[in-house]
Amino acid sequence: MGKVKLPEQVKLFASLIFHDDVDLDAVFESLTGLAGTIEEKSGPALFTHTTYYDAEMGKGLKRCFILFEPVFDRDILPDIKLATNGIEEEYAVDGRRKVNIDAGYIALEHVILATTKGYAHRPYIGKGIHADLTLMFISGSYRALEWTYPDYAELQTIALFNAWRGSLKRGLKEARHGL
Repeated sequence: MGKVKLPEQVKLFASLIFHDDVDLDAVFESLTGLAGTIEEKSGPALFTHTTYYDAEMGKGLKRCFILFEPVFDRDILPDIKLATNGIEEEYAVDGRRKVNIDAGYIALEHVILATTKGYAHRPYIGKGIHADLTLMFISGSYRALEWTYPDYAELQTIALFNAWRGSLKRGLKEARHGL
């Protein structure tokens, strides 16, 4: 019989897709209170990978990624996703989102996104939330899978997550040594 042990902790991140008319600093403040402090954020870039959000949010969307510290237990992810859904609702106008927040975590072995939509590669993790296996760490780098969203499969996005994996390693070392 195998012995039960908890997996290593992870770093939480969020992807924000937004319009310029949203108060991004206020959204960051809401997220900071939820998921620790913001360790790093990517600069806003045009989001051109899909028209999925156009009907609700309009055209001309931008995206940025943010990384949080410290490290967290993985089982917090459903609560984080539910809270980010609440933040999206808080900033919505007439029922239409001004910001889309995809919460997830970076583990040494993979990158997981939280979603409300189940599918074959999205096991249920509780509270109405599924875990989307987005990237796997193989041969020294995160790698996209056949179902990975195109924007997460881009080399620049993978490079960002590889760099943030280094931050995760430092965070795990600090957590082990009580720093």
